[in-house]
Order: sequence, then structure tokens, then C-alpha cells
Amino acid sequence: MIKVLSAEFVTTATKLDEYPRQPTPEVAFVGRSNVGKSSMINTLAHRKKLVRVSNTPGRTKTLNFFDVTLEHRAKKRVLRLCDLPGYGFAKVPKSERLAWDTMINTYLSNRHTLRVVVTIIDGEVGPTPDDLEMLDFLQDKPPRILVVATKMDRLNKAARKPQLEKIRAKLELPENSLLGFSSAEPIGHDDVWRTLLGIIG
Repeated sequence: MIKVLSAEFVTTATKLDEYPRQPTPEVAFVGRSNVGKSSMINTLAHRKKLVRVSNTPGRTKTLNFFDVTLEHRAKKRVLRLCDLPGYGFAKVPKSERLAWDTMINTYLSNRHTLRVVVTIIDGEVGPTPDDLEMLDFLQDKPPRILVVATKMDRLNKAARKPQLEKIRAKLELPENSLLGFSSAEPIGHDDVWRTLLGIIG
């Protein structure tokens, strides 16, 4: 069993020289605006307000870093989580969206401590063109990719597995490489942590 011992805010950043300097293994969370990134991080960290959650697309405008201390198999591990601004339909000026794109691309392409990028798909809606574009962008980057379909609680239990298989096929992912998740129900919480720890080692 994986136990969350603590979770704390570290810093915000918009450029390279503002990133945290400690060599802590990092996990980035990317997804469309309002796909549930902030809620997912709060759920994984067992905190209600670690990350600000908003119903307004485009509220996250910086890279936000958080340290989570875990206990797994009698050992403590610290992982740094990075919440990135959402992509897609955020109602912000084009110039601001371009600035976000530059900030996100710089981080994903240059962060040497970044080990895994969790790409979040809306499990009810399925992958959008923006999701496909992001996954394509990440393919040739060093970090491993973990795809998670969130909001699975919005589907009845019988529909969840077929929907995951449909998403997996559309994304052309290998079998068992897509995880279901919900912040509203206990779906996939330990699976995500176990997978992340397994990748990082």
C-alpha cells in the first residue's frame, strides 16, 4: 500500500531560471483546460486545497510545483509534481496562449529532472485533436508518458472498461497502458502512484 505522508507547495515558475534546483524526480501533469488536472493532483496528494481548482478554463497561468512524500514498502520517497496550464479552449487572448505554449514547451523539452509526463484525457469525452497533438509532441521527448483517463465516475460501471478500450485504440496505445481515474470516487488512485513509482524506480 502507498501512503501519502505530506504534500506541500514548492514554487511557481514561468521560465528556466525559476525552476526548483533540487534533483527531485519530477512528474508533470498536462491536459486540456478543465480536464481535471488540479483535482487529480489534490486527490493523489490527499489534500483538498493543495492546488487551486477552478471551473473557469485558463486559471492556471504558471508552472506550479509541489513535493509529495510517500511511504511505499517501508521506504520514503519524495516526488515533485508539476501542474501545467491547460491547453485547448481556454478563453484568453491569443498572445497569452502563445506565451503559455512557449512556457510549456520549454519545460517539457528542457527539464532534466522530469521523469514522467501524465497526459490526462477526459474519460467521458475521449481524446480530442488537442490531446492527440500533445501526445505527438511528447513522443520524441525523454520523459516517459503515462496516459490517464479521468472523470470515469461519470460512466456507469459497465461502460468504463469498453470506454477505456475505445480510448486506448484511438490513441494506438499498447494494452494495459491506459489507466482510469476519478477524483470523485476511489478509482485508479493507487494504480497511478504504483505506475509512477514503477517507472521512476
